[in-house]
This record gives sequence, C-alpha cells and structure tokens, in this order.
Amino acid sequence: MVVAASDHLHVVQEEDGSKRRQILDGARKVFMDLGFDGASMGEIARAAQVSKGTLYVYFADKSALFEAILEQEALQHGQVVFNFDPARDAETTLKEFGRAYIHLLCRPGGGSAIRTVMAIAERMPDVGRRYYARVLDKSINRLSGYLDARVASGDLRIDDCDLAASQFMELCKASLFLPFVFQAAPAPSEQRMTEVVDSATRMFLAAYQAK
Repeated sequence: MVVAASDHLHVVQEEDGSKRRQILDGARKVFMDLGFDGASMGEIARAAQVSKGTLYVYFADKSALFEAILEQEALQHGQVVFNFDPARDAETTLKEFGRAYIHLLCRPGGGSAIRTVMAIAERMPDVGRRYYARVLDKSINRLSGYLDARVASGDLRIDDCDLAASQFMELCKASLFLPFVFQAAPAPSEQRMTEVVDSATRMFLAAYQAK
C-alpha cells in the first residue's frame, strides 16, 4: 500500500505535536516542583519520559522550554471568551468578567507560572516583560476597550480607562489571588469569588458610574 506524501506529512506533524506536548507537560511539572533554578534538562527528560537527545531536538535549553510554557499560558488566557459587547450594561459585564478572570488566575496550577516568572524576572527581565505583555496587559486592554465604549454611551464617567481597568482587576483579586499564588490558602470557593467580585463591582460603579 502506497501512502500519499501529504498523509505521511500529516501523521509526522501529529506525532511531532504530541511529543512536544509530552515534553511541555513534563517540564511544567518539574518547574512547578523545583522552580526554574532547580530544574535541569535531565530532570525534565525523566519527567517527560523522553531521552535527553529527543529533548534537545525540540528545545535548545530550559529557558526555551520555560518560554514555550509561558506561550501556552498566554494562549490559554487568549482563548477565554469575555463578553465585552459594548451594548451590554456595565454591572452585568463587570461581574461576568471578574468571575471569569479570577477563575483563570486561581485555577489548579494557575499560580505556578506566575510564581516562576516572579522568581526569575530580575535576572531575565525579557521573560517578565513578555509574560506581562502577552497575558496580563492583554486583559487590561480588553477591559479598557469596553470601558471606553461605555464612557462614549454616557453610562460611565472615566478619564483614564486603562487605569480604571487595572483598578477593577485588582479589586477582583483582593483577598483571593495573593494567598493563592503564595500558597497561603487553597483556591477560593465559588461563593467567595462571587462575593469579592460583586463587592468590586459595587465599588467600581460607585466611583465611575455617571450620576
């Protein structure tokens, strides 16, 4: 039986993608358990159940591996759908966004990337800057664009929508994110997240809703 060249290429690409995911899954576990400095390519190869030779075919060093994991993190953030329809009322939109945002930050394993980036950002500032731009700043910009639209409609009165977006996101994290990311507390419950986001929304609208 003759296999068409295009079919063979498709199979090779699928196997290549599967092996890459296997390596990234193993690397994520090692980085989570040992941190960036404690991780080694040998440990990562063992966790991913591949040879060191195979590992180096895909990634030149552990910095390249870590950046690939951060890229995955950015993609996960980008795939979360926030409904920023400018016609929707601010209270509903802010509450839905706040709950989705906290779910994303405080999901199982969600704090490990941030902890590792914080640990290495001083020595590797480019990694910190790229993570901030691809993950954190992108969420601020999306919310800021919605707030601009509500200001234009007369619903909100805000001079600096980027600042206001950052303020709302920080309010949503209050008492939830820092205890989680520093492992001082488990992921917050649904009820607690709702309470904090509802409070954040009330405070935000008290400051910025048009009178």
